[in-house]
Amino acid sequence: MPPIRRIRPGKPYPLGAQWDGRGVNFAIFSAHAEKVELCLFDSGNQREVERIVLPEYTDEVWHVYLPDCRPGQLYGYRVHGPYEPAAGHRFNPHKLLVDPYARELVGQLRWSDSHFGFRTDHPKADLSFDRRDNARVMPKCRVIDTAFSWTDDHPPAVPWSQTIIYEAHLRGLTMRHPLVPRNLRGTFLGLAQPAVIDHLVQLGVTTLELLPVHAIIDERLLIERGLRNYWGYNSVGFFAPDPRYYSASAHGDFKTMVGRLHDAGIEIILDVVYNHTAEGNHLGPTLSLKGIDNLSYYRLVPGNERFYENYSGCGNTLNLRHPRVLQLVMDSLRYWVEDMHVDGFRFDLAASLAREKAGFDGGSGFLDAVRQDPVLSRVKLIAEPWDLGGDGYRLGGFPPGWSEWNGRYRDTLRRFWCGEGGLIGELASRLTGSSDLFGWGGRRPWASINFITAHDGFTLRDLVTFEIKRNEANFEENRDGTDANYAWNCGVEGETTDADVRALRARQVRNLMASLLLSQGVPMILAGDELGRTQQGNNNAYCQDNAISWTDWSHVDEDLHAFVQLLIKLRRDFPVLRKQRFFSGEAFPDSSVKDILWITPEGREMSHGDWVAPYTHSLGFLLGVDPSDEDEREAPLLVLLNAYVEPITYRLPDDGGGGWIVLLDTASAADGRRAGRVEPLAQCVVQPYSLAVLTPLSGVRGYGREKGVGE
Repeated sequence: MPPIRRIRPGKPYPLGAQWDGRGVNFAIFSAHAEKVELCLFDSGNQREVERIVLPEYTDEVWHVYLPDCRPGQLYGYRVHGPYEPAAGHRFNPHKLLVDPYARELVGQLRWSDSHFGFRTDHPKADLSFDRRDNARVMPKCRVIDTAFSWTDDHPPAVPWSQTIIYEAHLRGLTMRHPLVPRNLRGTFLGLAQPAVIDHLVQLGVTTLELLPVHAIIDERLLIERGLRNYWGYNSVGFFAPDPRYYSASAHGDFKTMVGRLHDAGIEIILDVVYNHTAEGNHLGPTLSLKGIDNLSYYRLVPGNERFYENYSGCGNTLNLRHPRVLQLVMDSLRYWVEDMHVDGFRFDLAASLAREKAGFDGGSGFLDAVRQDPVLSRVKLIAEPWDLGGDGYRLGGFPPGWSEWNGRYRDTLRRFWCGEGGLIGELASRLTGSSDLFGWGGRRPWASINFITAHDGFTLRDLVTFEIKRNEANFEENRDGTDANYAWNCGVEGETTDADVRALRARQVRNLMASLLLSQGVPMILAGDELGRTQQGNNNAYCQDNAISWTDWSHVDEDLHAFVQLLIKLRRDFPVLRKQRFFSGEAFPDSSVKDILWITPEGREMSHGDWVAPYTHSLGFLLGVDPSDEDEREAPLLVLLNAYVEPITYRLPDDGGGGWIVLLDTASAADGRRAGRVEPLAQCVVQPYSLAVLTPLSGVRGYGREKGVGE
C-alpha cells in the first residue's frame, strides 16, 4: 500500500477508525497523553509503512482524517507521555497499542518481554523502563466496512416468561460435531450450520448464550503450559470478535450466524467482560488502555496509584466512574445490538461495574446509563451479581429491568437433591421465582435466572459422579476451582460399572433437570448437559480448549436428551410453570382455589410446624388455575419431590372427582414417563430420590390427549 499523503484534521467523534465511504477518520481518547502517533502497516502485518502524528486534540480526543485510507488498512497506536507509575502514568511509545474501538484484529499476540512497559528482569520491576519495540509480535487493528446485507432479519423478541437459555461455548459445541465441516468447526459459521441449529430447535431452547467472543489474549503462563484461555474472560478489545472464531470476515461470519439463528427463532445473548482487561496488574503487559491513559481507564489505589484496585481477581478493574470509560462500554454494547443484532448480554462480575467510590451502588452511573438508554434498556440484561470485593455479593440488588444469575437457586437445589434436610423453606422460595430476593420494584419472576450448572463448575453428569474436583490437567496442583460443589457421587467416586449406582445417578440427573424446568423464573441449561457431557471431574476447565471441554457428539445419552425435550415441552404446554407474577399463596378472587397450595404427604395444607421441621426431605405443591380464566391451555399441576432414602406416599388433593394423571416420574423410566398411567389415582407413591408431576383429569380444560397428556 502506498504511503498516505493527504492529512486532514478530522473529527473527535465517533471514536475509533470510521470509514465514511471516502476516507477514514481516526479518533482516540487520552486525557494525559502528550502526543499520539498512528502507525500504518502493510497487508502482510509485518512492516510499518507510515507513522502519522495525530494533528488535532479536541475535548481530550486526538484525531485525524485520511482521505486516501481504505477498509483493510492495518494500524495501531503509539502514545507519548510521562512514565510515572507512582502517579498512575505508564506511557511508553515503544509499545504498539490496540485501539479500544477497533472493530477487527488481525493476528494473535506472540508473547515476548517486549510487551511490558518495564524491564521484566530489572530489580525495580515496573519502576524501570523498557525501550524494545513490540510491533512485530502484536495483533494489528483493521479498518473495516461494516456494511452487511441483513435481508429481512427480525429479532425473535422472545418474552422473558417464555425464555429458556442454553449457555454454550461456540468451539465446545461444534469442534466434535460430525455434521459440521472440519474447516468450520469452532467458528461462527460452524455454529451457523443447520445440524447445530436444528439441535437447538428440536430441544426447544429459545435463547443461546455464548461465552465471550470479544478479542482476548491467552495468558503467557497458559501458553508456556501448552494451554490457552478457552473461556475467553481476558478481553483486549470490546468491539472486535476474537480472530480464532472466524476465517475471512469477522463481521460477515458473525452476522451470518446471528441471521441464521434468528431465522430459526433463536435469540443470541453474549457473555461480556467489561470489569477488567488482559493487561493485568502493575506487573502486567502494556497492550492497549494501560499505554493510552492508564490513570483514566483503570481504578487505581487512592494515594498509591502505582497499584490497581482488583475487584475482578484478574489484576485490574475498569474505572466506569470516568465518563469516557463509561462511554467505551456503552458504545460497545450499542454496537453489538445495533450493528451486530445481538439480543442481550450477560455481564461477567457485574457488581464491579456498579461500584462507585463507596462501593456497590444500585444507582451507579453505569446502571443508570443502561436503564435510560433507548437501545440497551430494551434488550435482555443479565447480571452475574457479584465480584471479588468484600461487599461484592449483590444477589437481588440490581435495579428493575435486570435479571440475575441466582447462585442461591443453584446451591439450594444441589443441597436438597444431595439429601440435606431442613431446606424446604429455602427450596420453596427458589422453586417459585425467589420473590424474597426479587419481589420488589415491580420486578417479575424472570428476574431470577435459575441454573444448576454453568460453564464454571461441574457438568450435570459430573455433579452426580464426583464429589472431589479433578483439575490436574490445569497444572495448578488441583488448587484451582471451587471446593463447594454440593455434589453427591451416589456412593462411588468417579465412573463405575455398578448398575445400581449408574441408575441412581441417571435418576438424580433427571431430578435436577426436572426441578430446573419446573421452577418459576428463567431456566438456563448448560450446553451438553442434555446429552450427558462430562469433563472427567474438572470443575474449572477455563484453559482446556480440547476434548475435556468439547461436546462429544459420538457419545450421546439419547434417553436423557428425550427427557429434556419432554420437560421443555411440558413447560411450554403448561403456562402455570411460567407465571408472569409471583405467587401470593392466596385464593383467586371469588374462589377458594389458591394460586399455590403447599401440601404434606397426608394431603393437608402445610402448617408452620411443617415448614420448620429440621429433617424434612420432601415437598409437594399444587399450582392452581384461576377458575375465571378463559384460557383453555391452563391446567393445574401437582409437583411432588422426594429426596429421602425411602418412598413417600402422598394422598392427593380432591380433584373434583376425575382423578389424577401422572405426566412425569423420574423414577419410572429413562424418559421420565409412567407409560399408560392414565387411570384415576387417589394417592401417589414417590420413590426415593425422585420427582413426580401430575395434573387432574377434570382440570385439563381442553389440554387433552391430543396434546399428549398421559401418553
